[in-house]
Order: sequence, then C-alpha cells, then structure tokens
Amino acid sequence: MKIRIYEKPKTAHEKEVNRLGKAKADSLRSQREIQFMNKSFDFKDKLSSKMDFLAYFLAKARKRNQSKGNYDNWYGAYKYLSLYTGGQCKFGDVDEKFCEGFKTFLGTVKSIKSETVGLAQNSQVSYFNKFKAAVKEAFEDRLFSINPILRVKGVPQAETQREYLTLEELKAINETECDPPVLKRAAIFSALTGLRWSDMIKLTWRDVQHSEQDGYFIRFIQQKTRGIETLPIPEQAYEQFGKPGDPDDRIFTGLKYSAYTNVQLSRWILSAGITKKITFHCFRHTYATLQLTMGTDIYTVSKLLGHRHIKTTEVYGKVIDKKKIDAANRIKL
Repeated sequence: MKIRIYEKPKTAHEKEVNRLGKAKADSLRSQREIQFMNKSFDFKDKLSSKMDFLAYFLAKARKRNQSKGNYDNWYGAYKYLSLYTGGQCKFGDVDEKFCEGFKTFLGTVKSIKSETVGLAQNSQVSYFNKFKAAVKEAFEDRLFSINPILRVKGVPQAETQREYLTLEELKAINETECDPPVLKRAAIFSALTGLRWSDMIKLTWRDVQHSEQDGYFIRFIQQKTRGIETLPIPEQAYEQFGKPGDPDDRIFTGLKYSAYTNVQLSRWILSAGITKKITFHCFRHTYATLQLTMGTDIYTVSKLLGHRHIKTTEVYGKVIDKKKIDAANRIKL
C-alpha cells in the first residue's frame, strides 16, 4: 500500500504518523473487503447477467394468490411494469433512475382499462408500493448489491371520500328485507364489528369462541396483513351468525363476491331509502366512523380494525372533523 510506519515509534510525531498510516490502511482494507464480498456473492455478475426482473416480479405476484384483491394489485403493477419496460427488464436495468422513471410513468400512462383516462392517484400508490416491495425483496435475496429504491420517495396518497352510513341509516337497512338474506346478515355483522369481506367469507364456526367474562369473540388470520387477530363481537353481531354448524363449516354459507352481488347490495340499500353509493367495504367504514363518533379513542379503534399503523385509522378522524364543521354551521342567526 506504500504506507510507511515506524517499527518502534519514540516521539509524538512518529506516533502520529503511525496512527494516520494505520487509519489509512484500515480504510483501504475495508474497501478491498467490499470488493471481495461483491465478487464472492457474485453481485456484479448477477446484475449484468440475463436474470429477468419481470419474471422475478411475476413470481412474487403469484405468491400473493391467497388474497384476490392483493393478487390483482400485484398483477396490475406487473402489467404496467411490462408496459414501461417494453416487456424486457434485466436486474442490471433497475437502478435509482429506473425507479424514478417508473414512478413518473405511472403518473402519465393511460389506464389499460380505458385509453382516455390516466391511473387514479391511489392506483399509482398501490402499484408503485408493490414495485418497491419487490425491489426490497430482491435486495434481501442478494440480487442487488445496493437497494436501488432506497432513496426514491413513494407516490403521495390521495385524499379519498370514505362513504359510510349514519346510525339512523344503519337501523333503516336492518329493518329492510334483502335478497339474499345472507348478504344482509354479513353486512350488518361487518357494520357491528368492522370485519372485512375477505375475512368474513372465510369465517368458520371454529373461529368463534366464548367466555363468561368477555362474551363472544373470534380469532382469525387477517387475509390482508396475515396478522393473527382476536376481535370481540357484541351479542347483536353474534345473532347475525344464525344456527351454529360444524367447526369447519363456513358461517356465511353462500356468500360470494360477484358483480351481481353488488347489484343485490345496491337494491337493498335503495329499498331502505338510502341513495348513497354503498359498497360492502363501506360497512367497515361505518363501524370505524360510528366508534369514533361515540367517543371511542382512535388507538382502540385502530386495534379493533386490525390496522398495523394508527396513521391508517386517522383518515376516519377527518370524517369526524367534517361532521363537527357541518354541525357548527347549522346554527344561523
């Protein structure tokens, strides 16, 4: 390294020369170690090889097939990534500039479903987040020597209007007949517990438990987060289950997602005299909004909804703030 040190330093100057020389040697050694590791783990070779990043991404998407919604988002991200790359993308192509370019592309590309409109803001958020997750997993798999997306900021989340039912409207649909009845039972149960559709359709009698002290509760694995949840359910929600069956029997038998199910839901809501555009997920919004309206603290509501981060729950707080503003404006002199 052409670094000279004194074998037996005596003066302060000689000791300082040795200290600086050793520091420089240590720095050079660290650089050589990094070079050695890159060669040993074949990082450089992998980056310049013919490994197909698109194929890697698609394989990651297919592993999400347990949840239709999550898989659809991953597959959607794959389709736009294919469009961005022209159907060819090596690992060596994916650097920071590539990641920034894909983010910009999502903001300008026309929707695959419609040639006249671009992607909605939250669709951009979802697709770019899936891309980020795949890149991070590839880095953890040692397919990148550095994480190319580490310094790339995500797409900002758009403000969304979360539709919900008031308590009076919820009572109105509870008193209105629905065809099929299982759809009404599931919807009311969701509004009383906040349970998602994806978790509801997989609910079995084995998941339902009871204790003298705590009453009824269910233990299940969230389809979206894969987290194990314990959710207390009120007596009125338990009544929506109907007659108990065998442990492995589905509670809401016959409940299926389809375009016709959405039509049946809309007919039921309209027959109750409600003109809001209500989807099944709105019953979860209704639960969260009513809990906050009735004074339940946001931390508890977050836990009841199974959110990993309280920031996810804060969007419902904005709904409550809007209700306060509307209430304040009702008094006019």
